[in-house]
Amino acid sequence: MTQTTSVRHFPLYIGGERVDTEERAYGMSVRAVLAPGGQDTANLYRLLREGTEEELHAHPHVLCSVALSTPEHGAAALRAAAAAVPRLRAMSVDERLSYVRDLHERFLAHHEELATIMHLEGCPRVLASAVFNGVLDVLRQDNLDLARSLLRQEISTPRHRIVLRRQPDGVVCVDPSANAPLFAVMAMMVMLAGNAVVIRVPRSCVGSLSYVLHTVVIPALEARGAPPGMLNVVCADYEVTMRQWLDSPLVDSVYYFGSSENGLALERECVARGKKPILELSGNDGVLVWHDADLDHATAALVECFYGSGQVCISPKYVIAHPAIAGELLDRLVTAAGALRPGDPADTDTVLSPVLRATAFQRTLTGAVAAGATRMCGGARTNVDGEPDQNGMFVEPTVLRVDGFAAAERISAVRGEAFFPMLFVVVPADGPHLLDECLAFLDGNPYGLRNSLWATDTGVIDRFTTEVANGALLKVNDSHTAQVPGLPIVGGTGQSGGTHGEAAYPFLRASRLQAVAVATTRTHPWHAITGGHQPGLAL
Repeated sequence: MTQTTSVRHFPLYIGGERVDTEERAYGMSVRAVLAPGGQDTANLYRLLREGTEEELHAHPHVLCSVALSTPEHGAAALRAAAAAVPRLRAMSVDERLSYVRDLHERFLAHHEELATIMHLEGCPRVLASAVFNGVLDVLRQDNLDLARSLLRQEISTPRHRIVLRRQPDGVVCVDPSANAPLFAVMAMMVMLAGNAVVIRVPRSCVGSLSYVLHTVVIPALEARGAPPGMLNVVCADYEVTMRQWLDSPLVDSVYYFGSSENGLALERECVARGKKPILELSGNDGVLVWHDADLDHATAALVECFYGSGQVCISPKYVIAHPAIAGELLDRLVTAAGALRPGDPADTDTVLSPVLRATAFQRTLTGAVAAGATRMCGGARTNVDGEPDQNGMFVEPTVLRVDGFAAAERISAVRGEAFFPMLFVVVPADGPHLLDECLAFLDGNPYGLRNSLWATDTGVIDRFTTEVANGALLKVNDSHTAQVPGLPIVGGTGQSGGTHGEAAYPFLRASRLQAVAVATTRTHPWHAITGGHQPGLAL
């Protein structure tokens, strides 16, 4: 296999200037781990220890290099962002929107090369398409028009002109997820509210995000004359950067993507320091399949659990199957899961990715079976060719049956995020209150990204959409992970979004509502208070 994209070097971006450093982080191709015993991989490890930059750039598994920032660079980025905030705050919404109007076209123009980089990083085509389409949707003109309407509204009353407007938080620091770094582009839309942004490029996955920032986003902002400091890019260790953000009086909000455990701890620390935490955390999405569901389409939606080998927060993790169709649904799922094969992420039909925590997967599977789950298929480790391999980087898609809600509550992986290619099918006992019990189980999920329903009965659909309060997004008879035009792709409640989690339009989450009233008539203040009553008049 040979690499199909040219190697680049990406500097830092601070206060409108490109800043290079001596230290480097390197973006690696997933092929370095798909064939870990090969000569190319052995040579790569040697070069990382003692090779020159030129030798590393010539290696077939190296995608790019990125300048590493020091704490001094991090401080300079925060100062540049803070200096830009007053100017951004003073701008009209339309002026801020003008800076991002070219991004949609620029993303389309660079689609092929970006897709290649994402595949080489290990993102299967189907997931790369989902992320790319989600970013495109955020940048569409009608969505920018929606942002404008939400950021500022004017209302006329008989005596006032009322303005409802969103005031920016100020300096917003974005820490994206390593497994879906392009979500940082969505978070970057906090700029529409008048915020200045500092983004940390994760050292473990520098390629696709660096490419997008330096090839698409930064040139677009510069071409439109965006103020220096509006966007700043650093690349450093998480612990060092986050400590600097928490300690700095210049930082107003921290936009964090990551695990629930780390994110909720960060939330507490942010609040203690007077900063706003904006959290995009783990998920444990549920799907209810009713007896009248389209099982062909429902099965296809449930197989989305295995895209990226289940290492995607917005994929379904468990399904509640109506007992009347549970057997047929399980047969369909076993057949569909068994047809999935590992392979090169650049191949069109590849949906499985290397499993980063294969040992934890085995512990989770063993614990689930011991607690009463029945393994219907999958569970073995394989190599890239799908052959059994105790040390393989892939895991067969795994379907488990759990009988009854009581048993499901005892299995920690049903109620917690199983970040593996593992789908639990919960089959409750039939009875007069079955729908009540199913909806209660969905609503009792401590996480809250998405929940889905497959049903035909309008009464069931109405109850699902009315009674399930858990989750930032409810979907009915639709792909669980696909983007819905105009709706947020991220956001969640509970352990998915923290205390103030919700469906996330980033420009709303990084701003606050301010009301302005301008009197349009000459009314004496006394009359305004009393409604026209004379002084001293008893009410």
